[in-house]
Amino acid sequence: MQSFDIVVIGSGPGGYVAAIRASQLGLKVAVVEREQLGGVCLNWGCIPTKALLRSAEVKHMIDNANRYGFTVDHYQIHLEKIVERSRQIAGQLAGGIQHLLKKNKVTVFKGYGRIEKPGLVQVTDTTGHVETLTAHHIILATGARPRLLPNMPLDHPRVWTAKQAMTPGFLPKSLLIVGSGAIGIEFASFYQTLGSQVTVVEMQNHILPQEDEEISALAQKSFTKQGIQFHLQSSVQQLTATAEKVTAILTTGEQKQEPIQADAVIIAIGIMGNTEDLGLETTKVQVDKGQIRVDAWGATAEPGIYAIGDVAGAPWLAHKASHQGIACVEKIMGLSISHPLQPGNIPGCTYSLPQIASIGLTEAKAKAAGYEVKVGRFPFIGNGKAIALGEPEGLVKTIFDAKTGELLGAHMIGAEVTELIQGFALAKSLEATEADIMHTIFPHPTLSEMMHESVLDAYGRAIHF
Repeated sequence: MQSFDIVVIGSGPGGYVAAIRASQLGLKVAVVEREQLGGVCLNWGCIPTKALLRSAEVKHMIDNANRYGFTVDHYQIHLEKIVERSRQIAGQLAGGIQHLLKKNKVTVFKGYGRIEKPGLVQVTDTTGHVETLTAHHIILATGARPRLLPNMPLDHPRVWTAKQAMTPGFLPKSLLIVGSGAIGIEFASFYQTLGSQVTVVEMQNHILPQEDEEISALAQKSFTKQGIQFHLQSSVQQLTATAEKVTAILTTGEQKQEPIQADAVIIAIGIMGNTEDLGLETTKVQVDKGQIRVDAWGATAEPGIYAIGDVAGAPWLAHKASHQGIACVEKIMGLSISHPLQPGNIPGCTYSLPQIASIGLTEAKAKAAGYEVKVGRFPFIGNGKAIALGEPEGLVKTIFDAKTGELLGAHMIGAEVTELIQGFALAKSLEATEADIMHTIFPHPTLSEMMHESVLDAYGRAIHF
């Protein structure tokens, strides 16, 4: 039996960050991981998908090379090399996590972690060997897994979750994607750019349901122009797969049934927390709809047990998990610098072509919350850097409280907006008003100038539009 101050179960972006921060604060820390260090994000999510999307961006540039003064006569897509590059990057970063944990003197146990009782964790490795760990505090960072359709044919080579979609054995000529959240849209963009005919099915009346509807409408217009087809207010009632095809029976808003065939299907209808077989029945930890209930610092109803990241509920984002992990550990230590997680200050990004990024309230939610709002907009076509890049399509939208000048939300679509959104995240974190942003000097020529102009527009002061 080994004793630790903190045992973290799971080594994703929440778990390993929490472990490192705890070690920095002088605690004796262990991490339990049953699969690969770095969790789903690093190995099968955030990082490898961005590597795939980078390859799609390169193809997009080649296809449009003539706009920049180049002629490319012939090229070939080597899907296996695209996938290989993605896997190599994931492997490299997983090795980096191992190095960071070792550097910070975090003990790693390979195996399945289970709470025997509060303060006691059992780790079972692949050989069946059991190691018992005691801990003053236990942090659950077990992540989540894809939510599946009822009666979905599992383990079929043409029926994919995100994991299989990242390592395809073939490039489908036609592809059906169920779900139009960030995961579904990113894969739609990747495969459409590589040449697949993509069809997306979404239950809501607009794609990217968490985004501002104006931005969602612009995104759908752009994707449709690229050739992606959408079935909104529709759901898959039946899914069958053969050696050659996948057939889905759709039910639309009018309750009409329509069959769709494709070479493959990706299920991207959300995720559910990994709460099973953790020994939670021996504790006071509460689980609601596959998510562990926690307070703003990640504490559960059981003293000494915490949950962070995807297993603790939406938003299911790596940076939320990391921030939550640090806040949780600093709260355990009683540090005054610990601040509770503020969901309204968490940016969200979709790395498609075009990119989408947002933070805070949408216009509709701001109005529904009772705010009198001022809304500013600035289009990419009015920005010199965007035109020079050959990326004139896009929009920056900002939403302010008309009474106080508080930045309630910011929403973007266009080139590199996933990098730009951090400017508004910083503004919200610092509680900046419209005046603070207006008085900030933005460099020229940059895409970031559109952020400034959007704020100016909200108050009738835009210069270049």
